Amino acid sequence: MLDDALLIWRLKRGRVDALREIYDRHKAGLLKLAISLTGDVGLSEDVVQDVFVKLAESRDRIGIQGSLRNYLFACTVNRIRSLRRHEQCLRQTPLDGEQEISARPGPEHWAVLNEQMQHLQAALAQLPPEQREAVALHFEAGLGFRQIARIQGSSVHTSHGRYRYGIDKLRQLLNGEVSP
Repeated sequence: MLDDALLIWRLKRGRVDALREIYDRHKAGLLKLAISLTGDVGLSEDVVQDVFVKLAESRDRIGIQGSLRNYLFACTVNRIRSLRRHEQCLRQTPLDGEQEISARPGPEHWAVLNEQMQHLQAALAQLPPEQREAVALHFEAGLGFRQIARIQGSSVHTSHGRYRYGIDKLRQLLNGEVSP
């Protein structure tokens, strides 16, 4: 078994077998440490992998004063601390009334949204064409009633009425007050 100083010397010279020897020698201890700190095997495996990737990337700049084992343990602890700080930054309550950062929506969220969109599309299809057009132009295109009136060739009051009746009908359809 090669001693740590020789392994580091060989690693600095780009010897892949040195990195493999370091990995084989220390991965179990690093993984135990990471699991005890995180309680998550998958995350711990990622942390240990990151430590060895960083070791390989910085091999020419590495300057270990003490033992390689203690150096790798410190790298593992620092990586876990960094991940925790990153998580805390994401979970902190934002200042100045900003919206809180939320986790990415999962498949359940998208399934519910898809179902809601299908209900909305079905309800829109039941509106008279002029009302559907007024609602879509106002919501989707963001047009004002004066612009909608020009497009529909009607008065502003008529386009506003079509929109209002369309919204009322949509509410009734979506709330189940009117049968389709």
